[in-house]
Amino acid sequence: MSKSIINLTTPIVVAEIERILETYPHHPYQQVFSNPDIRQELIAYVLTRVHNVYVTVDEGEKIASDLERSSNPAESPFELDAFIQQGIHDIMQQSQATVDHQVPEEDGYLTASHWFG
Repeated sequence: MSKSIINLTTPIVVAEIERILETYPHHPYQQVFSNPDIRQELIAYVLTRVHNVYVTVDEGEKIASDLERSSNPAESPFELDAFIQQGIHDIMQQSQATVDHQVPEEDGYLTASHWFG
């Protein structure tokens, strides 16, 4: 039977990114990171900075959910949070020009609904 390599770190990082982004303001943070490409960039940013945990499983075998939860990629939850927050700020700075053009301000007079009456 064939074996597969599974990264247990990725689902933990994705869940933590979602949790942390919910604490940021909708504009511009949640709007920017709702873009799948930018979200993937953030996931990659964090995964390259934490210890990744892998397991091998037989083809078709399911991973126990308690095993996924118990394999925290960072030495502490605070370290993972710090990497995520640093990634958010770094990516926002790198893509500031794109953000300015693609994410409209949320001031009342600049929203599209006011342009057309």
